[in-house]
Amino acid sequence: MKLYQVALAAVCCARLAEGWVSSVARPLRSPHAPRESFRRARVAVRAEGDEASHGERPISSEWELDCFSRPVLVKGKKLWELLITDASGQWRDVVALPATGVNSVAVRKAIEDVIARAPVKPTVIRFFRRQMLNMLTIALNGVAANRPTLRVTPSRATHALYDWIEEREADVYPGMEGYSPGAGAATRDRMTAPVTASRLPEGLRGEQYAFVTLPLSEVLSGGGITEENVGVGKLINVKPAYEVDALLPGIAILTRRSDALAMSLASTELAGVRADAAQRQLVLDVALDESFLVAKLDDDQRVEAAAFEKAKQGLGGLHFVVVQSPEDDGVEPAGFWLLRETQNA
Repeated sequence: MKLYQVALAAVCCARLAEGWVSSVARPLRSPHAPRESFRRARVAVRAEGDEASHGERPISSEWELDCFSRPVLVKGKKLWELLITDASGQWRDVVALPATGVNSVAVRKAIEDVIARAPVKPTVIRFFRRQMLNMLTIALNGVAANRPTLRVTPSRATHALYDWIEEREADVYPGMEGYSPGAGAATRDRMTAPVTASRLPEGLRGEQYAFVTLPLSEVLSGGGITEENVGVGKLINVKPAYEVDALLPGIAILTRRSDALAMSLASTELAGVRADAAQRQLVLDVALDESFLVAKLDDDQRVEAAAFEKAKQGLGGLHFVVVQSPEDDGVEPAGFWLLRETQNA
């Protein structure tokens, strides 16, 4: 297995014989931990010629759901839809709901009908829309009452659903009779919750953090990073709209307890990471509306933070988080999450 190093720098990256590597950026200091020496983080991924490749992802048992009005008027009333996709984006279902009958009972029945005809039954259903929190919680808890293996989770980590909503807003709704963009029905919650970041829980505290980069090609089909070598992390679909040699920005979390921290991070419903240069903060966005302060940024790191956000914007919000032990050179990471920050539809 050939190694590709995560480039520990904000912007520049050079191809070396062993893989991708750049000059080391100065590590970020956690507000909860002392300064310690920093070693180059590696992510072990498969090189060209290895058996693993992305290909078409199988239908997942993890579902993502939205129920909301759309920018289409039917007989003078907004169209309401229930959208359900699996987390891989390989399977989707749409149910139109009468505007006068959108309630928890009707939504629960619609969901149960979709489950009955779905090729893979759900083990997890996530939903992100805070305006619908009460109705969807009641409806989904009713669905889960007879399914002990089904977990219902309010979460912003619904990346396949964001992609699909964007597709429908661009290609489907404008072609429908009664399309009315001024209705504003398709606008969804901001993915980044407008909340003050709270103290990072003990179980999520790394020893050091750094802005890093990785060639985008590594997370594309045929690239080295696959479902098999991301630890407890997750990959998401990447739209074929970007240069494959672009640099994907990310955050590396180094800790000697990498396995435990990665497991804890996996339980948070990680949605994204933000580098707020104005507030001098590195922030994790998790769950439906929680944010945690990871690190304080000094003047030099504010420059790196700005570069991180610029690179993220250039890739439509794509970025990643990797958790690794500083002693694990050549070992696959404990967790690698490919993420996409979505501000609004």
